[in-house]
Amino acid sequence: MVGVSAAIQGVEDEIEHAARCDAKVLITGESGVGKEIVARLIHGRSSRSRGPLVTINCAGIPDSLLESELFGHVKGSFTDAHRDKRGWLESAHGGTIFMDEVGEMSLRMQASLLRFLESGEIQRVGSDRKLPPVDVRVITATHRRLLDTIANKTFREDLYYRLNVVHIEVPPLRDRREDIPVLLKHFLYGFAEAYEIPVPEVLPEASECLSAYQWPGNVRELRNVAERLIVRARDSRITLDTLPAEVTRDRRPRQVVPIAAASSNSQMLFERMFTSGASFWSEVYEPFMARDITRNDVRDIVRLGLEHTRGNYKMLVQCFNMPSEDYKKFLNFLRKYQCHVPFQRFRMVPVTMNRTPQSAMA
Repeated sequence: MVGVSAAIQGVEDEIEHAARCDAKVLITGESGVGKEIVARLIHGRSSRSRGPLVTINCAGIPDSLLESELFGHVKGSFTDAHRDKRGWLESAHGGTIFMDEVGEMSLRMQASLLRFLESGEIQRVGSDRKLPPVDVRVITATHRRLLDTIANKTFREDLYYRLNVVHIEVPPLRDRREDIPVLLKHFLYGFAEAYEIPVPEVLPEASECLSAYQWPGNVRELRNVAERLIVRARDSRITLDTLPAEVTRDRRPRQVVPIAAASSNSQMLFERMFTSGASFWSEVYEPFMARDITRNDVRDIVRLGLEHTRGNYKMLVQCFNMPSEDYKKFLNFLRKYQCHVPFQRFRMVPVTMNRTPQSAMA
């Protein structure tokens, strides 16, 4: 994983935790954020790294063929089944199978996968007997919100809880903009080497435009743009005119994004920490875990803090009276409970670090 943001460092931490166990992993995130890279890193750092890694895109295979590919088939089970064939699950014995876009599976295939997860046994298509259990770690990924598909009755709830043992959410690129220059440099170096040309210089105006773009295709789109820039770079320089039209189309001067007003309860808890020296763990974490305050309350408190640290999460740990070594613990809590607030909007807000209630709410 290439990046310097707190968000991507959090993903790295989750990868390390997942690599130390054999639990099932569910990776979520928008298309193009790098879910397959996460799966490969988990496998490569695990005790199964010497075993096979079998990848399958559930959205790219028709349902009638997916069952045969996943579980295998016996000779004569259907037209063109001229011999016995073992499936991907058997091929992954001793290693890992990565099932991308698992949310696209039909309900019938979901039921078949659930049976395998419960018993580890495989029954090939057309066979009347089961094979011995296989030793396979299952990692799945989807760009969909599976809880919504469960509500719509298009995804089985029991399968969701089977798959969602370790959950890793990969944030979109627009929520970690500090990673954009790092990723761009990484891709430019790679493509320059492949095309055997000098690495071009990215001029400041072009770099600013690239960082401001929303990147709906995420890292995959950035990679494609980097290759296009290598091909089109003039005099080893990337200028604003070199950038693709879709990147420059919506270019506008940067503005300060208005910060939403916080609730009175959130302001009160914020003041206790910012002016009275109370700790985040006692004032916010404990009431949240006891369900006395909501996720929106926590977000409001984090927004108020980021307003005064100009989007600096490390300074926020100090302001909320936590030890500096609690930085990762704090970020992991915010990400786990979806309370993380993007910091970019606060970078234009003046820093106000004096500890008075009036200035704290200014």
